[in-house]
Amino acid sequence: MAFTTIVPAPPLRQSIAMLWDWRVEPGSFRLERILPQPGTTLIINLHEDETRVYSDDAQCRCERSCGTVFSGQFTRSFVIDSVEQIAVIGVAFRPAGACAFLRERMDVLGNRHTAFDDLAGPSARALRERLLQVPAADARLALLEGWLRSRFSGIAPHPAVALALHGLDRLPQVPRIGDLVAASGLSARRFGTLFREQVGIGAKRYARMQRFRMVVAGATDGRRVDWSQVALDCGFHDQPHLAREFRAFAGMTPGAYLARRRDHVNHVPLHVG
Repeated sequence: MAFTTIVPAPPLRQSIAMLWDWRVEPGSFRLERILPQPGTTLIINLHEDETRVYSDDAQCRCERSCGTVFSGQFTRSFVIDSVEQIAVIGVAFRPAGACAFLRERMDVLGNRHTAFDDLAGPSARALRERLLQVPAADARLALLEGWLRSRFSGIAPHPAVALALHGLDRLPQVPRIGDLVAASGLSARRFGTLFREQVGIGAKRYARMQRFRMVVAGATDGRRVDWSQVALDCGFHDQPHLAREFRAFAGMTPGAYLARRRDHVNHVPLHVG
């Protein structure tokens, strides 16, 4: 396995958390569930010119797209085919960060994968073709960073959105949404519209996701989990409230997650074969 990451230099750093390059031999399982987290992602498959994503339900419906896709802000888990995900490079955008590269509203692109060609034009297809010719991970990441720099508009999140994200990301305490609206100086309606358009989801759901991510972090430190204490620490009313929220975002119970988790906390194997 080879997993190479870089944090891009300014000014890209204000919009992008990380660039990553992944190489791995096929594992023993085929399907794996991906847990949602704040932010959006550009995914470029360098093994197959196709992306297969499955619905996270009993039907497990397969949606096929091209090899370069934009993964919008998800609020639920989805399932990928790990057989095709053995040579991939990608961009982890910060919440609202993709607005500096794309003109589309993030709430329109949420909870789905969109062919990046449709969003970025022919240069997205050309980028993949160029990456296929580069054998070294560092060089591929440098090429990807250069392409992003050429498309960077410099557009930052609206100050009210940036302020709200700063408050919501200050764990473990999540502020009240009403306080964030008051601090923004905007009407509740205007604040809500801006936040959804630039982040992809409403501020209240974003706060819920942050609480969910706190649970994921607390369940991966190698210790026996006291779920009642986790519920208290993460701001849930009680343990049943935690369980309901975890299932809503992860598609599984906290106990099932603990039983199936592996080294990569956001990837949960579902099917061995």
